[in-house]
Amino acid sequence: MRVITLEKKYSIWGWIFVAPASLLIFVMSFYPMIQAFILSLQTGRGNNLKITGLRNYIRLLEDEQFRTAVGNVFIYLIIQVPIMLFMALILASILNGQRLAFKGFFRTLVFLPCATGLVAGAIIFKSFFSVDGLVNMVLMRTGITAERVEWLTRPNLAKGIIILVITWRWTGYNTIFYMAALQTIEKSIYEAARIDGASAIQQFFRITLPLLRPVILLTTIMSTNGTLQLFDEVRSMTNGGPGIATLTISQYIYNLCFVYSPQFGYAAAVSYVILVMVAVLSFIQLKVGDRE
Repeated sequence: MRVITLEKKYSIWGWIFVAPASLLIFVMSFYPMIQAFILSLQTGRGNNLKITGLRNYIRLLEDEQFRTAVGNVFIYLIIQVPIMLFMALILASILNGQRLAFKGFFRTLVFLPCATGLVAGAIIFKSFFSVDGLVNMVLMRTGITAERVEWLTRPNLAKGIIILVITWRWTGYNTIFYMAALQTIEKSIYEAARIDGASAIQQFFRITLPLLRPVILLTTIMSTNGTLQLFDEVRSMTNGGPGIATLTISQYIYNLCFVYSPQFGYAAAVSYVILVMVAVLSFIQLKVGDRE
């Protein structure tokens, strides 16, 4: 009779417990990804599709709307993500202070935008920055401007508003990560730094930032991933306008599937470009983080 060792029993039971979750992940994630890649190799309108190889990917190189969408997304990424993460670090450091009163209230206040629905928050900001909205009313009554500003119909201003909305929405989310990481740092390190005469700013840059590097790397990758897939805020506030000045890649995929004449194969190819972008940027960030 063959004897099964204890180590092998652990291995068998481990696979038994992992198998259901692995199966669900494959069925709900990896199988659709494989099907989407096969779809990206097909061209046609609606359901009249035929395999044409890499024609959809070649078409991307000549697509002006796609290039505009990529450019817009990288503008959001380059401007918004560093500002948001730096603000989250500052807020986390303040909210983690020992002498701060009403910590629970302020922590709830910072995290509250994350609990607001994406569409609801976008619509609220859209009403604020409409031609007859609250912002224009305040600016005119205080004499800062003599006439109403069309915030959402000017390309640069519309992009700025979208960046503002994203920052407002997700800064508190990243603050929670940094607060959790700050609470794992020994207080004696800061006490020793204060005894040596280090100021609060020196403590932040010489102690806090280096010790939070793994969490900063994690939030940077997550924020990059989220920005590359930006959809709800732009769809609700500007619908990609004026023209295609604020169009994002995800909204372009939506338009290809549901607004224009359905081009599912080409939309799948565009979606795979997002996958490649996320993978490449995440790889670069991981390599830079490892080197530092």
